Amino acid sequence: MEANTPTWSASELSNAKSAWMGYMQERGYIKDATDLDAIDQRASSGRIVCYVGYDCTADSLHVGSLISIMMLRQLQRFGHKPVVLMGGGTTKVGDPSGKDESRQMITVEKINQNMEGLKKIFGQFLTFGDGPSDAIMVNNADWLDQLNYIDFLRDYGPHFTINRMLTFESVKLRLDREQPLTFLEFNYMLLQAYDFMELSRRHGVNMQMGGRDQWGNILNGVELTRRVDGNQVFGMTTNLLTTASGKKMGKSESGAVWLNADKLSDFDYWQFWRNTEDADVGKFLRLFTELPIDEVQRLENLPGAQINDAKVALANAATALCRGEEAAARAQETAQAQFSGGGGTMELPEVTVDAGKLGGGIGMIELLQIAGFTSSNGESRRLIKGGGARVNDAQVSDENASFGTDAVDAALGGIKVSSGKKKHVLVKAG
Repeated sequence: MEANTPTWSASELSNAKSAWMGYMQERGYIKDATDLDAIDQRASSGRIVCYVGYDCTADSLHVGSLISIMMLRQLQRFGHKPVVLMGGGTTKVGDPSGKDESRQMITVEKINQNMEGLKKIFGQFLTFGDGPSDAIMVNNADWLDQLNYIDFLRDYGPHFTINRMLTFESVKLRLDREQPLTFLEFNYMLLQAYDFMELSRRHGVNMQMGGRDQWGNILNGVELTRRVDGNQVFGMTTNLLTTASGKKMGKSESGAVWLNADKLSDFDYWQFWRNTEDADVGKFLRLFTELPIDEVQRLENLPGAQINDAKVALANAATALCRGEEAAARAQETAQAQFSGGGGTMELPEVTVDAGKLGGGIGMIELLQIAGFTSSNGESRRLIKGGGARVNDAQVSDENASFGTDAVDAALGGIKVSSGKKKHVLVKAG
């Protein structure tokens, strides 16, 4: 699916470019910037060409990365050009930012495999092509793999001081916690700075965006590009989001909230947004949807239980952007059927087990683990004892209960296993 971006006339495009900064501020995207006035002037008089980098440490991104993707999307919607940088080279080193221990080394084969998984998500949010505001995707391995280390140190090492690098948050975190920071990782900030300069040379990139933890790395790139090439470039960061209760964005009780559909079902993705805490609804509507600001304000001010209507609007809009409008509609329909006891299953996650195993009967304790609701017998027993275990919408209180082919609902084609009222999995014979 190709992302929908507006078509502007020449006069409309000029106005849109200048309106971009106001929109970003109004929606709450901006934490820090190198020079807001200069960025606004560049956006009004020309075109911002901005990149965000994504290292290939997994084969999908989760919602913790969604805010930077949305920032690139808004950039393009207002007539500017996004650049998605795949970290095929920097992933070999590992970004220490936000980490209090070293990342595990990843093989080149795994990095390339992960990269293919990451590429899938961006077409949902950005329009790629050859036009002036079309997004492009590049891989920093194309230039980092060709570097001669001695020449690199001689040419660019003098522009970095250890004194300043020790003040960066990513370094201070390790030192304050007395955790080792390897020389390999220490090189990461030099490579990211070099990326910025190289992207400026190759693609006219004049800005980098990223999370707050990237501020030091971004400043390095701004300074290196100015000192070596004499070009003025800019940096902008956003807050690293946490929920109102202090949880890190991107995690749920059942694990990471992945953007790729092959890692997390449309229903579970929709349900994540539907379960947003009341205090976060307005903020998330601003950042992760494109609903008009007056509609956002109306929704976030709904009284009492009506705030649930705002959560449904958030879930529908956020899911439509990432998975498509049809997926959002199906997920809402399934949720409504579940809430009303109708038993809808069209978007429920499915787990397949061997037909012979199902024919012999599966104990309730194991069934909960197969469904992914628990990871041990003890957890299963606690869930059953607490009244949260259900099979085909009926509560199961006997931890020794067993379910086989006779429990398969013919209409559903499997056994519906539930944890509480919101988590459901269909267990089917393979």
